[in-house]
Amino acid sequence: MKSAKLIPALAFMAILIMAKPIYTQAQQKTGFHMLKSFPIKSPGGWDYITVDGANKRIYTSHGSQVNILSTSGDSIGYVPNTPGVHGIALVNTLNKGYISAGRANKVIVFDLTTLKVLNEIAVGTNPDAIFYEPFAKKVYTFNGRSKDATVIDVATDKVVATIPLDAKPETGVSDGKGKVFVNAETTNEVVVINATTLKVEARYKIEGGDEPSGLDIDRATNRLFIGCGGNSTMVVMDAANGKNLAKFPIGGCDGLVFDPKLKLAYASNGEGTISVVKELSADKFEFVENIPTEPSARTIGIDLLTHKLYLPAAKTEPGIVTAENPKPRPKQVPGSFHIIEVGKN
Repeated sequence: MKSAKLIPALAFMAILIMAKPIYTQAQQKTGFHMLKSFPIKSPGGWDYITVDGANKRIYTSHGSQVNILSTSGDSIGYVPNTPGVHGIALVNTLNKGYISAGRANKVIVFDLTTLKVLNEIAVGTNPDAIFYEPFAKKVYTFNGRSKDATVIDVATDKVVATIPLDAKPETGVSDGKGKVFVNAETTNEVVVINATTLKVEARYKIEGGDEPSGLDIDRATNRLFIGCGGNSTMVVMDAANGKNLAKFPIGGCDGLVFDPKLKLAYASNGEGTISVVKELSADKFEFVENIPTEPSARTIGIDLLTHKLYLPAAKTEPGIVTAENPKPRPKQVPGSFHIIEVGKN
């Protein structure tokens, strides 16, 4: 993932007002709001966050390590030496976790109980998003610079395939029935991979969506929810054929999660909001609200048991403008990194 593009508040409101009536405004809000903040004092940036509700754990990338918290905010430990860490995939049946270490071009395998490193696996260049595909029992890492996917057999921790994607990949998901879907950020597509043959079998164009990053799926209706940070848009797509079904103006989205019980898609926006879209049926959707969070809270994880959301964030200050860098990225205030908990209570 990358930093979400921020847009001024007035411009964002103008988008909402001027948008064509492609959706209906929901009457009932979620009731969600920020509940708690869990501080993590170590330095460094961050990317993906993974929540394991069944075991009450939160795994967040931070600097060159993965910090593990309980869902009550207590520190459990960390996995060090994960340079350029992006994401964390969990295989609870084997008690293993998989970390994409982007600067090392490796996946680091660790024991979920002891947090000890078990293995290091060479993959493509700059592995970014990573996830476990349960149908074929493989871990996929999507490699930003080599523009491909590395597929790892979790039984042996061996690479079994490298799949060319011909675009910079972002988040991937599975329908649980043999199809893998991954956002192609540079071509504004969803690339479809056959989980058995490990070949690309289709490319779906995202209409009206630019730089797709966040992605999740409703497996019951076979609908993809795509967060496009380039033009602050959420697109809903039929995973069977790529038909674009709806789109909604949101914020500068980087992450997106879907709650299959509540039928809600949540897009985390770097401006400091979560945009919520409700799936009323397989072909009908509505915008619900923007939940206030904090600026910089651009990635998101979900506890599917409690329905709570977790977002990494930190206080920032303006970067130093130079002739070589006239638009510097904001600098993190040291010691300000934390995890926000969002829910009803």
